[in-house]
Amino acid sequence: MNALLKAKSAYSAAKAPTRTAKNLEYEVIARVTRRIVAAAQKGKPGFTELAAALTDNRKLWSIFSVEVASPGNPLPDELKAQLLSLGEFTHQHTSKVLARKADVRLLVEINTAIMRGLRSGAS
Repeated sequence: MNALLKAKSAYSAAKAPTRTAKNLEYEVIARVTRRIVAAAQKGKPGFTELAAALTDNRKLWSIFSVEVASPGNPLPDELKAQLLSLGEFTHQHTSKVLARKADVRLLVEINTAIMRGLRSGAS
């Protein structure tokens, strides 16, 4: 009987929830944001780590910008414009942080706001 139960569980349908695009976006933003925060908390000794996390965050925002600007993107035009503006701001502010002329907190706040939006609109 034990073997039968094992066989049933091995071949039964997976019970893990299906990941949606919003869930994946959330996870990626959360991961890079955690890296930014952890590196920033280290101060000067964490600057190399911070630079790597900020570079990844910049790449992420570049990908978002390309996706938002693509012709088939179903988001409302106003939201697209806001996201493109945030993408450009993130790029510029990242340069200032890397030049040690600005604080990283604003980038963390932007990412956190986007994560809240993804969670509240999750399907």
